[in-house]
Amino acid sequence: MEVKTDMLDKGAILQRDNETYAIAPHIPGGIILDPNLLRKLADVAEKYGAKALKVTSAQRIAIVGIEPDKIDAAWAELGMSKGHAVGLCVRSVKICPATHFCKRAQQDAVTLGLALDERYHGMNLPSKFKIGVSGCMNSCAEPAIKDLGIIGTPKGYHILIGGNAGIKPRLANLLAEHVAPDAVLPLVDKIITYYKENARNYERMGMMIDRLGFEKVKQDILG
Repeated sequence: MEVKTDMLDKGAILQRDNETYAIAPHIPGGIILDPNLLRKLADVAEKYGAKALKVTSAQRIAIVGIEPDKIDAAWAELGMSKGHAVGLCVRSVKICPATHFCKRAQQDAVTLGLALDERYHGMNLPSKFKIGVSGCMNSCAEPAIKDLGIIGTPKGYHILIGGNAGIKPRLANLLAEHVAPDAVLPLVDKIITYYKENARNYERMGMMIDRLGFEKVKQDILG
């Protein structure tokens, strides 16, 4: 049997049948304002014989079960950018409804999360890197199990680093409390730059923290 693999340049992930692929168009924050986008996804899935549409944990809608010779045409018809679902890079930023939609929110996690997604989505890093942004302490975007987690509070944002929900789960460390909204992006820049410069290949943020020690990492980032 021919050994097939993911086709990362096409944003196509090999499925269990070893024949078909899934593609996951990038939907920043999982927010769709134009219902026609949903119609387009459904039309492409139907036209190219997809086996399913799957709402993913990263707030994408994957089109599952496409034959390899139809992938290019499907992408061309979608006219959407590819979601970075695999590889050593920043994945789609997970965002809660926040002050745009949720009555419980205390900070605008949507605007912040979309800014982070635009800036970092797909950036190459030593390992995969997940970000979650929540507008309140209910933490619906699961920031405590993300490499970088951001939680809205009445006084700003808590910044957490090193979370991981993988084979060896790890809760994130609290790096900073009540960070002013306009100070979050500069701090995130420092965090990601530090990770990029200090992590080993395939070493998640939490693994790097455990190796170097949290107090050292905190001091190095915050100065």
